[in-house]
Amino acid sequence: MPRLASALAALGLACLRAIADDAAPAAQSPSAPPDPARFVIVVGAPGEPQFATNFTRQAAAWNRLAERTHSPAVTLGLDPAQTNDLESLKSTLASIPSQSPNPLVLVLIGHGTHDGRDARFNLRGPDLTATNLQLALAPITRPTAILNLASASAPFINALARSNRVVLTATRSGSELNATRLGDHLADILDQDAADLDQDGDTTLLEAFLAAATKTAESYKADSRLATEHPLLDDNTDGRGTPAEWFKGVRATKKAANAAATDGLRAHQTLLVPGPDSTRLTPAQRARRDEIERSIEALRASRPNPPDNAYWSRLEALLLELAHAQLGPPAANP
Repeated sequence: MPRLASALAALGLACLRAIADDAAPAAQSPSAPPDPARFVIVVGAPGEPQFATNFTRQAAAWNRLAERTHSPAVTLGLDPAQTNDLESLKSTLASIPSQSPNPLVLVLIGHGTHDGRDARFNLRGPDLTATNLQLALAPITRPTAILNLASASAPFINALARSNRVVLTATRSGSELNATRLGDHLADILDQDAADLDQDGDTTLLEAFLAAATKTAESYKADSRLATEHPLLDDNTDGRGTPAEWFKGVRATKKAANAAATDGLRAHQTLLVPGPDSTRLTPAQRARRDEIERSIEALRASRPNPPDNAYWSRLEALLLELAHAQLGPPAANP
């Protein structure tokens, strides 16, 4: 949900700000800082020289993003001395701390294939299958986003959909085999930092996905070509994915099957470029804010028709709690 979008939440924020201004900072016991957000960028086998140049450009954009946000980043697939990138990826993922409130963002840039049974991301040496990747990610419980920007990438959604995980693919099926454009447009958007759709100061993975998907569709129209890729995003664990055109603003406008929560909320809580309001919160405070937002979304999904007093009372309580969580620690007195 757009943060503090409702008048009620704004009212709660104003009231709680007044309270916080008079409050003394709460004592906090010292503890080790959580592991920071991390980026793992994998450049696949290019096949042709023009793709090698393009893939390298995309990887550079993700590295610049990691540098701007002071996040550690590892890039695989560009070392000419390396011949088995699958093993390098497995060892890299195994070395990442499994627990943290901060996300792991895994970006796969390249080509993919699908033989009717298995989808693969093409690497130097053995290819990466969705099953390979699921096994490598299984020990990791921290928030995780997997961006498969390759052709034939859609089957990765079904294999990788899990709680606390966002999966983004460039295609809606394994039969979309042409080279994709989504990653190229996403790289441009990251460099321009122009994807804050709801104007709350944060650039989120959902916003970047929607902006890049729009640019991708426009590029096919400009070339008078039939689109050969249709990006999907899944973060509600149902493994189905939601196309970008189902979103209005940052909310999906169609219901998920089997009464599952709609896709998009966790992706909108995955910050690529945190704004000032999010930056001043600790990771634990951001995690609490995200938890309240998920509770609000779940409440809205179960809203009776017409809404009763119990619904409005619970919504009011959650919005006030969200406003309080947004405040963060009170400013020190001069």
